[in-house]
Amino acid sequence: MTWLSDTWLDLIGLSGLLNPFALLIGAYLGWRADSARKLWIAGFAAAALSLILDAATGLLHLPQLVSQDAGALAMFPFRFAGGGLMSALAFWLSRRRKHG
Repeated sequence: MTWLSDTWLDLIGLSGLLNPFALLIGAYLGWRADSARKLWIAGFAAAALSLILDAATGLLHLPQLVSQDAGALAMFPFRFAGGGLMSALAFWLSRRRKHG
């Protein structure tokens, strides 16, 4: 049986798809979005800002929240997907709260 490598586990786990910063940024931007067409922008911003935050903490030699094996180019699409899904969920919840 073949298992996923450590890099794939990082990409699917807290370093990539389930990155807490990307999820929080995506949720905030999705909640504040006024149109569903803006959700892809929220996902892109969540991925980009979370990677910038990771780079800033690395440059300042602050402790990293999660260790990562993959590079920024590998993590970006996974954070984009995680942030986009979270923004869609937050957008749906905000519309449901306003209309319900």
